[in-house]
Amino acid sequence: MSAQEPAKPDRALAFALTFAIAAPVIYVICEMKNWPVFTYHPGTGRLDWGWAAAVTDEGPAMYWFGWNLSMLIGGAVMAGLAALAPGLARRLPLSLTWLFPLACIPLYLYALKFYWLH
Repeated sequence: MSAQEPAKPDRALAFALTFAIAAPVIYVICEMKNWPVFTYHPGTGRLDWGWAAAVTDEGPAMYWFGWNLSMLIGGAVMAGLAALAPGLARRLPLSLTWLFPLACIPLYLYALKFYWLH
């Protein structure tokens, strides 16, 4: 390993730190904008790409799985980019790994207000 190349643990730390910060933010954005990768219809076992409305007499449409996949893809892409430049991620304070998820909770609760106000 040359003196210029960062150690692998630095890359892993940059990946983990960035994913922990980005994932909850991406999840809340995908949920609020309704951007699932796919929609699952459990009544028929059908998958539709992107957002799809529930079909009459087929039961509800489930978006949660699609939002999770959106979060995993987005978080992995951002974390992968951060792992390419671990020196930048090293400047991020570790407290952001719990501050960002905590900050997303009120936003997520606001997005679910529809369920509590009816």
